[in-house]
Amino acid sequence: MSDLGSPSVRLRIDLGYDGTDFSGWAAQPGLRTVEGELSVALTTVLRAPDPVRLTVAGRTDAGVHARGQVAHADVAETAYVAAVGRTGRTPDEALVARLRGLLPPDVVVHRVYRAPAGFDARFAAVWRRYSYRIADGRAERDSLRRRDTVWIGEQLDVDAMSAGSAQLLGLKDFAAFCRRREGATTVRTLLEFGWSRGADGVVEGRVVADAFCHSMVRALVGAVVPVGLGRESVHWPAQVQASGERSSRVKVMPAHGLCLEQVGYPPDPALAARALEARARRDVPLAADSDAGTVSDR
Repeated sequence: MSDLGSPSVRLRIDLGYDGTDFSGWAAQPGLRTVEGELSVALTTVLRAPDPVRLTVAGRTDAGVHARGQVAHADVAETAYVAAVGRTGRTPDEALVARLRGLLPPDVVVHRVYRAPAGFDARFAAVWRRYSYRIADGRAERDSLRRRDTVWIGEQLDVDAMSAGSAQLLGLKDFAAFCRRREGATTVRTLLEFGWSRGADGVVEGRVVADAFCHSMVRALVGAVVPVGLGRESVHWPAQVQASGERSSRVKVMPAHGLCLEQVGYPPDPALAARALEARARRDVPLAADSDAGTVSDR
């Protein structure tokens, strides 16, 4: 966005939100969304003539939380500089302060700054890390965390869940765990997928990939929970993946247990090259099913 021919500046925005009362990230007419709230706040702060458009690292679904979301916006440099007003702050400091004053309490901006050359919140990312929290029969049920933790009555075998998850690592076609979109690939590289039990007994999953397709993380968790409950073998999630087909036995887990924790980017000189690479469609090599989309959908 530019204002009457003014040069533009790309801003990187780091933020978090409680997704409970949002209809996801993406702006939708008549619905409360994170993008909608942030765009309105930015437009107001910058006095922009048109709504500020945002690009995000991971388009979270309704009810999904984020602690380390990253977005970018192209704004008029004159508006960026003018945001300082009479505060004596830098433009970045002034924007953070003013956005915090306008945004609702379930959205928090951590940092705003001029992005380095080649930065793209979506395509320059090299990995996204999510967590998933489950309080099972052994865990303490903390009422203060009911909005970010799924409760189940039975006990989970964490070691079995990790063993089943490990077999999904690598470069694979995850069509069995994705909602298909016309023209989009379901090939992803799953870098980490494991489980641990905290001091409070809560079972937490750690899921890292170069990118995720729609509903992928919650479906992956849904394939591993039956292993933890002893209803499926540790080999079953990999068998589902290899089939390439959605299974009615894989239940997509509730949204509120999922949180986008962090997004990783390469060193600044490599940002533009990474963004170009991520835009290229990849497929799994025919002879290498074990261990290549547009990739960065989520």
